[in-house]
Amino acid sequence: MVSVYDFEVKKTNGEITSLKEYEGKPLIIVNTASKCGLTPQYGGLQSLYEKYKDEGLTVLGFPCDQFNNQEFDDINETTEFCQVNYGVTFHIFAKIDVNGDDADPLFTHLTTEKKGLFSKKIKWNFTKFLVNQQGEVVKRYSPQTEPGKIEEDLNKILS
Repeated sequence: MVSVYDFEVKKTNGEITSLKEYEGKPLIIVNTASKCGLTPQYGGLQSLYEKYKDEGLTVLGFPCDQFNNQEFDDINETTEFCQVNYGVTFHIFAKIDVNGDDADPLFTHLTTEKKGLFSKKIKWNFTKFLVNQQGEVVKRYSPQTEPGKIEEDLNKILS
């Protein structure tokens, strides 16, 4: 059975890294955008990360420009924006596609494991996936779901 930990992703510096690095940890994986009405969710994601990082939680953010070009062209601008405006210290990776022929394999896996309403396709920025310590996708959350609403489900996999 394929798990999230079987995938490799690109860091902001262009290096490829394995998600095995996060094996045994619960994850929140999210496609992000810096110029979106939902961008303030960075703050909520950071709050969850700070509250639960000592219990192993890791948040993985993947900037995406597929929805109305709402991400900076330069990844350094993206990471600086996240740090300055929302105090983001969780992991931000290189910009990716989440839908279509060029969709990142990780997101193809996530959307196959947990379909959205009527479709597996990601419909907008800040679609969030909760992954348990075994690398299984436990739940998918719509872009409108505030990060704080994930806390109850997160507590279930932490206990």
